[in-house]
Formats: sequence, C-alpha cells, structure tokens
Amino acid sequence: MSEVVSEEQQEQKKGTKKKVIREDIRLQYHWYLTIFFIIYYFSWLIPVFLFFGYVNFAFLPYFLEANNFFTIFLDIKSLLSLFLMPLVIVTCYLIRLITVGIFTRIFWRITEKISPTKDGIIPRNIRSKVADYYHIRSFMIKYGKNLFTKGLFPWLAKWFFNFIGASKIGKGTTIEESVGSDKFINVGKNCYVGVNSTLASHLIQGVFGNISYFEIKLGDNVTLAGMNQIGPGSSIHTDSYLLPLASTSKHSIIKGGKNYYFGIPLRKIFKRKIMEFLNLTPEDLEKNENFEEYIQKMKEEKKVKRKNKKSIQEKSIEKENNIKGTEESKKGVKANNEQEKEETNDNYVPDEKDLTLDFTTSSAISRINIKFLAVYFPILWLAGLMVAVYWYDYTRDIENWINTLLFLPLIILAMIYIFIFGVLIFSKLILIVVNLIHKPKEGIFLAEIGDRDYEFWMLRTELKKIPFWLLRNSPLPWLDVIAFRLLGISMDFSSHLTDAWCDGEFIKIGRKVLIGQGATIMSSMVVGKYLIIKKVLFDNYVMVGGHTTIAPGTVMGQDSVIAAISSTTFGQILKPNWIYFGVPAKILKENRYAEERRDIIIKRHVDDEIKLEETHEVNIDEDKKDLIKIGDDE
Repeated sequence: MSEVVSEEQQEQKKGTKKKVIREDIRLQYHWYLTIFFIIYYFSWLIPVFLFFGYVNFAFLPYFLEANNFFTIFLDIKSLLSLFLMPLVIVTCYLIRLITVGIFTRIFWRITEKISPTKDGIIPRNIRSKVADYYHIRSFMIKYGKNLFTKGLFPWLAKWFFNFIGASKIGKGTTIEESVGSDKFINVGKNCYVGVNSTLASHLIQGVFGNISYFEIKLGDNVTLAGMNQIGPGSSIHTDSYLLPLASTSKHSIIKGGKNYYFGIPLRKIFKRKIMEFLNLTPEDLEKNENFEEYIQKMKEEKKVKRKNKKSIQEKSIEKENNIKGTEESKKGVKANNEQEKEETNDNYVPDEKDLTLDFTTSSAISRINIKFLAVYFPILWLAGLMVAVYWYDYTRDIENWINTLLFLPLIILAMIYIFIFGVLIFSKLILIVVNLIHKPKEGIFLAEIGDRDYEFWMLRTELKKIPFWLLRNSPLPWLDVIAFRLLGISMDFSSHLTDAWCDGEFIKIGRKVLIGQGATIMSSMVVGKYLIIKKVLFDNYVMVGGHTTIAPGTVMGQDSVIAAISSTTFGQILKPNWIYFGVPAKILKENRYAEERRDIIIKRHVDDEIKLEETHEVNIDEDKKDLIKIGDDE
C-alpha cells in the first residue's frame, strides 16, 4: 500500500496523474417515452374494444333502450345486461393488467438479451451500455409496478414481477407496499415483507460513484416486520425474523434458523432481549406459545380462587352472626354478594362511556385542514370542466366509431393530464393571490389558530397537496418536477426525486441532484406548539440516500452524500465532497467513489460477526474496462 501511495505522489509531482473521469449519466427520454407509450397504448386497446362492444351490443339495446321501466326487471336479457356490467368492468381491468405484464415482459427480455442483468458494481462516472440498460429497465418497471401495487388487486404484483422476469417470488409470500422490492430479488416460500420494507438490490453511492447491483436472496419463512431496509447482495436464510427497523448493509449474510435480529446495522437478538424489546414477561410468552392451554389454565385457577374466597367469607360471616346478631349478618351477606358478583364478572365489556376519549386538546392542524378544504372545490370543478369540454369536442364530430376506439387510449391519457395540469394551473393562480395577501417567510411561529403565518402556511400546503399527489401517482410520475418548479421549489430537470416526499417551498436544489426512494425533505415542521420554517439547500451533484430524512435548514455542499436511513438535524451543514451517515448524520469519509477500486466487496456475516473481503468483476462494457481502477492500476 505504501508503494502505491509513493507512486501516486511521484505522478502528482510529474503532473502525469490520470484525471478522474466524470461523465453525466445519459437521460434516455426518447427510449423511456417510446417504451411507455407502447405499453400504455396496447394495454388499453383490447379492454376498450371489449367494453364498448358490450355496451353497444348488450347494455345499450337491452337496458338503456328498454321500452319502459318495468321491462328492465321483467326481461331476462335486460337483467343480465345490468348484472353483468360490473363483471365486464372487472374483466376489462384484469385484461389491461395482464396486457401491461405481457408488453413489459417483451421489452424486458429484449433488454436482457442486449445487456443481461448480473451481479456487479456499475460505475456512474463512465457512460456505458450496462448503465444505460440498467436505467431503462428501472424506468420500464415503474409503470407496471405502480399500476399493480396501487390498484384494486395489489396481490397480483407478485405475479407481475415473476412473469416479466424481474424477480423470483415464491408461493405464499406477501410483499406489502414499498418504494422498492421490484427487481433482482429472489424470495422463497411463505415469506412476509412488511410495510415500507425495501429489498434494495441496487444502491447508488453518489452522482459520480457506483451502482452496487447485486441480487438479494431470502430463504423460506423469512419475516421482515416492517420498515426493514435490506442492502444489495444480502442473503437471509430460512426461518429468520427481523424486528421493525432492523436493516442490513450491503452483502450481509444471515444464517436464520429461527433466530431474531434487530438494529441498524443488523445483529442477532436473544430471547431475553426480545422480552425486553417487546416488554414481555415469561407469562406472556407462555400465553402466546400455548394459547389454548393457557386459557384453560386461567379458567381453572379462577374457579379454585372463587371457591376458596367463598368458603373463607362464609366462615367469616357465620362467626360474625354469632357475635353481632342477625341484623349485622344480613349486611355482611349483602356486601358479600356484591363483591362476589364483581369478582365473577369475567366477561365484563366496557360500555361506550368507558371507551370515550376527550379530544378537546387536539392539535390546531386538524381543525385548520378542514377549514381550508374549501379551496379544493373550485380547483377540481374547473379542471373537470376542461376535461368535459375536451371530451365533448372530441366526440361530437366523429362518425367512425372504430377510429374513436383506436385513439381512445391516447385520449384517456390526454384527459388525465389535462385534468392534472388544470389542477396545477388553478392551484398556482390561487397561490399567487394568497402570497400577495401574506408573503411566505422563514422563522419560528406559534402553531395555533390566529397566527397568520401558521394559517397561511397551512393554506399554501393544502393548495400544493393535490397537484403534487396527482403527478406522483400519474402514469409518468417523474413529471412531478413541473409541479415543484411551478409551485415554489427551485430546481431544474436534471435533478429528480425518486418516490420521495418533499415540502413545497423554501427548498433549492442544484444540478444533477439525486434524492433516493422513500426520502423525506422537510423545510418546515411542527414541534410542540411551534411551527419552524427554514430553507433547505442542495448544491450540485448532491445525493440523498433512500429513507433518509432531511430536517429544515439543512445545507448540503457540492458532491456531498448522505447515506440511506440517515437523518440531519435542524440547520445542519454538510461539507462539500464528504459522506455522512447515521441518526443524526455524522461525517464518515471523503467522497472519492469515482477514484476507488470497484472490484472489491466486503461481505458481513451477521451471526459470526466477521467481515470478509472478496474481489468481484466490475459490471461495465468490455471496451471501457481499462478506465477502471483495479488492483494497483489506475
């Protein structure tokens, strides 16, 4: 190692040191849009013809054009056409999902033949065919994934991933909604991947760093409780149980065997620690492991206890009767009966009064939200009116119904975006008026009714929610940058947020900034009774890792990186060209990914608590391998 350093120093003195390559990733919008429109158009074509065929040949003549009202309920054809309509709609919906899967599979197989998916590190500072097709496949799968996971039948997403060949997911496995978990994963049978858990087969290490792209493997009967983040190349063997938030780094190996794991980074937890973590007692464990036996045991113990108490009380009362006389004895019997009644009422169910909570101290946010919902009505009405006018103009002069159906998928897409951009435009117009009445400003304000800064902040937030939500959930979700730019965020089209949540103002984003999946960018937050607003600044080439939280007032310098599952503090400044990690984020090391060796990976054996270094082939085009630093070569 010392020889390498001395050689580098000599080259620096001579001025012959090779300059580090820093090429921007190609944004292949022409391929993205072509693939999307083909998948989108043909997924609508068959369902549209099927639905309108049913309407024209069955629903219209037998139901809508029935002679009178009573015929509808007396004629069997009218009744069938009415009752079959929901079935036809669901069938058309399922056909569309299947068609999306078929065409996505076709494109997926084509790209796999040109540049196959394989384990390895893909450099981001050197343009290559490998990187291009990795990004094409990442874009291609988004539309189908969102359509399945956010649709009527989210459990069909497993079929979609298996069918197109993006992943292998076993029988009986459930994967809850997540921003990731969509490609290059191999999951066994009867596994459960909880809400917001991410099987991240890819990890980006900086705008000019690396893409660590390695298959994730889960054995059978693996449980991820929720909010678990699993790094690329990790292997979790059969019968492993991960508690909430337990997360692995890259290339972690977990033996399983009915063991429990927790923490960041992941580590084994023993039975005593599990009891402490869940606040359990040995009796609780007995109750849950042998539930039926425990219930029977408790019933028998209660019976014995009642008998013993009753015999003791009867003897006591009898003794008192002999001393105090009959009158006092009656009082004792009455008290005993009331006590016995109370003790034997094991099936007591609390009434409504017992379950009522006092919400008089609820936060001002909930009340103000409701008040400002009124702004939605004119926005939605006007945007809907634009769609209605467009639809009327399209249909009134068209005589050939075949042409109408052929172009209908594109017309539906056009109507979706007419509505969305109508909402965006009218929200912007109202926002201009609101900002003229009360100018937005940074500071600390009282979060309560009557504070103008707080109330107008809530109004601005409500105005921006709808267009942000509509664009994020539209067929082309990366168009949300248009809404961000128009409604108050300073950014250009070279930067993007990947399934991330972002405040709508006091945020400035530089060029080529990458914000990862599930990240949260906050320029404002409510703490107790105070609202805090402070600008967030991202310089050029900044990267924010997935599931990371950026607090108000954060400043990230050029080429700085904050790793996944991290968090900044209020007003924290991250130095240029450094990597930060942790909660709260702490400086880790200098950002020199583009200069480091890409052929080394470090595997972490969680159970044995050891790390092993291995060499691995860099995943790049053959004609560009001489640009990669391997061993002592630059």
